[in-house]
Amino acid sequence: MAQQVDGVVYVSDQDRAKAFYTQKLGFAERMDAPMGPDSRWVELAPGSGETSLVLMKPSEAMPGYDLARSMIGTWATFIFAVADINATYKELTARGVEFQDAPSQQPWGWWATIKDPDGNVIGLHSD
Repeated sequence: MAQQVDGVVYVSDQDRAKAFYTQKLGFAERMDAPMGPDSRWVELAPGSGETSLVLMKPSEAMPGYDLARSMIGTWATFIFAVADINATYKELTARGVEFQDAPSQQPWGWWATIKDPDGNVIGLHSD
């Protein structure tokens, strides 16, 4: 059975996305390898944990190309858990990360959203 859960975010420019996720969000590169004629497998991971994030540029050769392409710049299907959302807000704002929603207290905990260079919205959550 599954050993870990990884996520995929569809992007239009893998180099630009990789720079954002590594330089601004602090992810580490796990792999950057060719994948087909016009895409790469760009796998990143947060500083701790086993989860990874794949920055995927849709390729016409891949099944579901039209759907994947239409997902660029929409809501990402993952949430980043952070220890202290207010400290994270200050740190990421200083690095130039665009927040769609500043941290706010919700019934389920603290919540904020950011955007990556393609406009993909990513949730941030803390207790």
